[in-house]
Amino acid sequence: MFRSRSKEEKAPTEKVTADLSKQPRDPEAPKGRPTPKRSEAQTQRRRAATVPTDRKEAAKRQREARRSDLARQRDALANGDERYLPVRDKGPVRRFVRDYVDSRFAIAEYFLPMAVVILVLSLFGNANRGLQNISLLLWLGVIVLIVIDSIGIWIRLRKQLNERFPNEPKRGAVAYGLMRTLQMRRLRLPKPQVKRGERP
Repeated sequence: MFRSRSKEEKAPTEKVTADLSKQPRDPEAPKGRPTPKRSEAQTQRRRAATVPTDRKEAAKRQREARRSDLARQRDALANGDERYLPVRDKGPVRRFVRDYVDSRFAIAEYFLPMAVVILVLSLFGNANRGLQNISLLLWLGVIVLIVIDSIGIWIRLRKQLNERFPNEPKRGAVAYGLMRTLQMRRLRLPKPQVKRGERP
């Protein structure tokens, strides 16, 4: 009655335990993570297959990817494709600011040509006192006009942004617009998408 089991009797239980480990897992049992979609699983497999093991090959691929990204970005800056624009130019707020600035005449966009003219006058002014005074007055006049025009653009643009985008983040948008006014229209990037006088 109290005798120990023989080895023969113990063996079947060991077999059962070994067989249980080989049995397939219950599909209803939780596994700790959701099953990935087929497309995701295929993408992961492809990525794992295309990951280069060589450091030089990896660097080469990275350079090529960066080059293609920059090419896409250049095209986007030329044609206004929103998907590939740099982060500072993306979004409806920035697009509106660009259109608002491009649809108006701004004195600041002629700053560089006027600066060249004033510089030439000041060079000749060394010999002629009158020309030197004229160049100085022109310089002051241009700066005053640009400041007045920029203040006007600042006020009107801020008002328009608050009306059109009350819930959108607008930080730096007005300064972005003012910096754009300093560039000549044909040199602006992204390229202007509206004509002068056209409503944005």
